[in-house]
Amino acid sequence: MAKPTSIKELKENAEDVSALLKNLSHANRLMIACTLKEGEKNVSEIASEIDAPQPHLSRDLGRLRDAGLIKARRESKNVYYSLADDRLSSLVDALCIAFGPKSKQSRKGDRS
Repeated sequence: MAKPTSIKELKENAEDVSALLKNLSHANRLMIACTLKEGEKNVSEIASEIDAPQPHLSRDLGRLRDAGLIKARRESKNVYYSLADDRLSSLVDALCIAFGPKSKQSRKGDRS
């Protein structure tokens, strides 16, 4: 992904970025994206990894699917989900770096 070189280019993409972030603004949807970053998973695997109730998980998977961020593949009785947008994968990587285990040590102005 090329780095934008001007405010005009940033402005052209601002609506798309805003929509992407809005879809990830709920903890369950963010955790689903993080889980799927590891690879394709079925609903049971996702549910056990993020410890989310089935109705909430189904709602959040549907919202991410409708936004085109994840894709579903049916195999027999199972539905497998995976990331459908490489930008989401890059964003999840950036969030893991920014807010992962070492993030508390690197906050500006942190006097711990």
